[in-house]
Amino acid sequence: MRGRELRGELDAFLAETEQDLVAFRRDLHMHPELAFAEYRTTQRIAERLTAAGLKPSVLPKGSGLICDVGSGDGPTIALRADIDALPLQDEKDVPYRSTVAGACHACGHDVHTTVLLGTSLFLAQQAAAGLLPGRVRLIFQPAEELPGGALEVMAHGGISGVDRIFGLHCDPRVDAGQLGIRTGPITSACDKIAVRVSGPGGHTARPHLTADLVFALAKILTELPAALSRRVDPRSSLSLVWGKVVAGSAANAIPDDGVAEGTVRCLDEDAWHAAPDLIKSLLESVAGAYGVEATLDYTRGVPPVVNDELSVEMMSAAAEQALGSGAVVPTQQSLGGEDFGWYLESIPGAFARLGTRSPGGVTYDIHQGTFDVDEKAIAAGVRVMATTALTSLWEVGPIDSITNAMA
Repeated sequence: MRGRELRGELDAFLAETEQDLVAFRRDLHMHPELAFAEYRTTQRIAERLTAAGLKPSVLPKGSGLICDVGSGDGPTIALRADIDALPLQDEKDVPYRSTVAGACHACGHDVHTTVLLGTSLFLAQQAAAGLLPGRVRLIFQPAEELPGGALEVMAHGGISGVDRIFGLHCDPRVDAGQLGIRTGPITSACDKIAVRVSGPGGHTARPHLTADLVFALAKILTELPAALSRRVDPRSSLSLVWGKVVAGSAANAIPDDGVAEGTVRCLDEDAWHAAPDLIKSLLESVAGAYGVEATLDYTRGVPPVVNDELSVEMMSAAAEQALGSGAVVPTQQSLGGEDFGWYLESIPGAFARLGTRSPGGVTYDIHQGTFDVDEKAIAAGVRVMATTALTSLWEVGPIDSITNAMA
């Protein structure tokens, strides 16, 4: 019975607030802020939460906030949204185009933020009516794109006492009104590397009398990824892809230094942990064969997001209830990185993909200046997150109990 009541309550809530939430999203879209500089965004969120009778706590750096809804009795469920934008130019011709040069919400974090805000306002109403059997922690996280925001949240007790955590990410390959989810890994680990090569330099007429640094760097660029493919289980999908190479300034001079930068991505957690030492060893082997010195600067990024089976069952059942039969669709693991993985290394949870494509419409890919969404996805996201939070609080047990409670 409670499940049917919840659907009706969400219908009534969204009938009153959906257009307001769309306007809030467009305001964020027009005023994007980069990682750890989301001051206006944080203020706007805090104002809305405070007006709803909640007590948000802004993180020490001034961007991002945490806010609890409900009492401390019973379980605690966390819901997370990232709030930062990307350093890209907005290329859309829409009234809500970014007003900030070189910054735009090209990854949908404005949608994530708005969905969690709407969910927060609904849960505040539920708590005021005595219908929240536990506590929901709202995490408006800064700096996912850096990354580093998840660790900032954790460092300040953001998931202390939390039993489970849930999150969403826009997916332009899935129709609005649908949710993509899977058990196990859903994103990959993502690290950055910089290889710096040095040698004596010389004239291109006499490469045999020096170390041909450009040739050596070219070998590193090709042989290092190739060697990795033979040293790691292919099911781990460990990949090294270069994005930047710099060496030399004249056509007839062998330079004395050069640098290559790229990303390391991996679907398997064990292979991710082993990657730095393996890459360092292979680099030294390749560089040594050509008489150059090579140093590796390996920067850890994020672990893979590994969804807990029970949490996936909870979220899937909630989404079917909230959006209708057939709304939950399978999704593949991607090679994209997402710092939600840091939370799931500490507590169980699930991360899902919120459909943002207009059915039959154009797919606007993320991390592009043309990215946009079907704004019907906002209401769908509120329905999923609110239902997930409440059903997780109602039933902390086998999925059959959850399904029966919602029937």
